[in-house]
Amino acid sequence: MSRVTDWTSLASLEPTIALGPLDGRYRGAVAPLVDHLSEPALNRMRLHVEVEWFIHLCETRAVPGARALTADEVALLRGIPAGFDADGIAEHADFERVTVHDVKAIEYVIKARIKGTSLEPLSELVHFACTSEDINNLSYALMVKGAVQDVWLPAASALVDDVADLARKAKATPMLSRTHGQTATPTTLGKEFAVLAHRLGRQLRRVEGQEYLGKINGATGTFGAHTAAVPATDWIEVSRTFVEGLGLTWNPLTTQIESHDWQAELYADVARFGRILHNLATDVWTYVSLGYFAQAAVKGAIGSSAMPHKINPIRFENAEANLEISAALFDTLGATLVTSRLQRDLTDSSSQRNIGTAFGHSLLAIDNVRRGLKALTVNEAALAADLDASWEVLAEPIQSAMRAAAVAGVEGMENPYERLKELTRGQQIDSAAIQAFVGGLELPAETSARLAALTPGTYVGLAEKLVDDFLL
Repeated sequence: MSRVTDWTSLASLEPTIALGPLDGRYRGAVAPLVDHLSEPALNRMRLHVEVEWFIHLCETRAVPGARALTADEVALLRGIPAGFDADGIAEHADFERVTVHDVKAIEYVIKARIKGTSLEPLSELVHFACTSEDINNLSYALMVKGAVQDVWLPAASALVDDVADLARKAKATPMLSRTHGQTATPTTLGKEFAVLAHRLGRQLRRVEGQEYLGKINGATGTFGAHTAAVPATDWIEVSRTFVEGLGLTWNPLTTQIESHDWQAELYADVARFGRILHNLATDVWTYVSLGYFAQAAVKGAIGSSAMPHKINPIRFENAEANLEISAALFDTLGATLVTSRLQRDLTDSSSQRNIGTAFGHSLLAIDNVRRGLKALTVNEAALAADLDASWEVLAEPIQSAMRAAAVAGVEGMENPYERLKELTRGQQIDSAAIQAFVGGLELPAETSARLAALTPGTYVGLAEKLVDDFLL
């Protein structure tokens, strides 16, 4: 057997091989995030923020000598981030190799693009009075906002719609509940999915209402360089209008960094959405194992290399794993980003480069759950068989009716719970046993008839109405 060191180096192959699954095996499912949360997307957004700051300084005449820009000049500037492509990525990398500073390289890219144009005399407005974090915090806010609103929320919303559709279709399909894994008061399959859709939808509304904060106020948040250079300008107003003009919420009080509290809030909500979705995945997995759902057989697919009959609920298992990874990353980001030593340290810089990975695993899980749900068919026969084998669940409504009768003054209703417990606990009883017990009670005729007609399959309370009335 050859030694590992004798093998071909996979790291040397072209095209390059991805180290992680999101950029390899699962690239197709997460590719839309690349435009928002990749390293080139970060540099493109930095270009955008720098260019817009340049334009804003000119529009507000914040610096003596700044002037109104022509439409062509504005187009030239905005064309820099808009046209950021493979050549732009390489150009930025060339500058960064020299500067060993990614944001300074952005400044040099812009200055190189406007060299020899009418904008060159204004070139020192590029990155004027800025610290790198002025550019970074705004870039990340815009990137995350775009990723959430353009990619994650549409996918998550479509998933919630899928769950809600299943809830409505199965709202009247009776199902045996299992509390603590044991037979319990019946419900409907649709009502249980309505619960999940309702929970997921509530988290979506929190994410939809998220604020995205930004700041541009210098090296320690004091506008020190601004006021030293141009004391007559109202820099607070220039900062506010710039940040709000980008579509962000202005944060007036910061250190060198924007405090990232909004990120922690957002990631907690997205992680919580994922944990609820994880609950859905484990429930569906269990329903499949109980035979409540049949799974579509995909032509040519193999469920087991040894057992030909297998159709495994792999979409839900894949989702579980990815949701756990995503939640762990979001939890770490939320915990790390809210702390910065004194006025600045760089822990956030490395941490934030993993935002895309966290959203990627979440998006992959959403995709898997949606695909898994589409392959399910409700097995009503299995649901009905389970109900028909569980007549003991009617102990609850019978003892409750006896309690009500006792309160109304009906004789012979003593110890209803204890009597039903003796009849049913640890016992497997059938319809005849229930009928005999109800028949032996001297209940009012209407109550007796109602209980005699009750079956496990009809004992579902207001489940259907709850779906109709409260599922948005």
